[in-house]
Amino acid sequence: MPEWNDAPVEAPFKTGPAQDGAFAGKVVVVTGASGGVGRAVARRLGDEGAVVALLARGATGLSAAAVEVGAAGGSGIVYETDVADYAQVKAAAKQIEDELGPIDVWMNIAFSSVFAPFTEIAPEEFERTTAVTYLGYVWGTRVALEMMRTRGHGTIVQAGSALAYRGIPLQSAYCGAKHAIRGFTESVRTELLGEGSDIKITMVQLPALNTPQFDWVLSRLRGHPQPVPPIYQPEVAADALVFAARHPGRKEYWVGGSTAATLLAQRVAPALVDRYLARYGVKSQQTDEKPPTGVANLWQPADKDRDYGAHGGFDNRSHGRSLQVWFSQHRRLTAAAVGGLAAGALLGVARRRAAHR
Repeated sequence: MPEWNDAPVEAPFKTGPAQDGAFAGKVVVVTGASGGVGRAVARRLGDEGAVVALLARGATGLSAAAVEVGAAGGSGIVYETDVADYAQVKAAAKQIEDELGPIDVWMNIAFSSVFAPFTEIAPEEFERTTAVTYLGYVWGTRVALEMMRTRGHGTIVQAGSALAYRGIPLQSAYCGAKHAIRGFTESVRTELLGEGSDIKITMVQLPALNTPQFDWVLSRLRGHPQPVPPIYQPEVAADALVFAARHPGRKEYWVGGSTAATLLAQRVAPALVDRYLARYGVKSQQTDEKPPTGVANLWQPADKDRDYGAHGGFDNRSHGRSLQVWFSQHRRLTAAAVGGLAAGALLGVARRRAAHR
C-alpha cells in the first residue's frame, strides 16, 4: 500500500478491504462527488461494489468520478445537480429511483465557501455559501426522507467538520453553515426517534483535509489558502463516512486527533481557544505563495472543464491514517483496553505498597 503522505501524484488509493459486499448492489447517492471528499467516497463505494449516483455541477469531474467507480468494481452514474436548488435535487432523486432503484443511502458532502473576513464577504456571496453548504444538506435530507419513508428504512450521512462546534476566523459563512447542519440534524434525528422510524441519520465531524477546495474556493486572502495543520488525506474522511453509513446508529463520529482535541478544548476552555485563534487563526490558514486567480466555484463549477480529483496540493504534508478514527470505530475495545491498562496500573501500585509495608 502506498504511503499517502509520500505520494507525489494522486492515485486511486484503497484504504481497506471491501466489507464482504456490504454495499454491493446498494444505491448510494453522493453529493459533491466530482472532487475532494465526495470523490474519495465515491471511489471507496466503488470498492464495495455499490451503485453510486454522483451528484455535483462539474461535468468533467463527475465523468472522471464515474470512470473511477466503475474501475473499482462499482457502477457510477452522473446526475448534474446544483444542490442549492431544491427542485433540482428532487428531480435528480426521482430520476435515480426510476433508473437505479430505491435509494439505500444518501450522503451529503457538497459545499462551497469564501475565505475572507466577514465584512469582506458580499451579502450575495454569504447567501450563496449558505444555500450550497447548509440548504444543500437540508434539501438532500428532505428528498431522501421523502423517498425512504415510503419504505420505512434508509440511511442519511452528513459530512460535518470540527468547525460545526468551533468557529474560526476567515470562514464565517462555512462555520455558520456547519453549525446549522449539526442543529438541523439533531432535530431530524429526534423526530425520527420519536416516530420509532428505522431511518437512521448520523454526522461525521471531519478535520482539515487535503482537497482541491483550497484551489477553487473564492478567496480574498493575501496568501494561498491552506488547511490548518495537521492535514489529512481525503481517503481518511472517505473511510470514516463509509463506515458511518454501515453503522449509522451513532449520533456522530469524530475523525482525526485534531478534531477530537478541538472539540474537547472547546468544551473545557472556549475562551482560551478564542484567544489562540485570534492570534494564530489567520496566519495558519494561508501560505506565503500567491493565491489562485481566475478560479472560484461559488457561482460556477470550477471543474466544469477540468478534473481536479480528490486531492489538493498538500500531499507531502498530509497524513494518510488516523489512529483516532480506529479508536472511534472500536469504542468498546478501546474502553476495555484502557480499563485493562488502568486496572494493571492500580494493581501495580497496590503491590508496591504491599511490598513496603
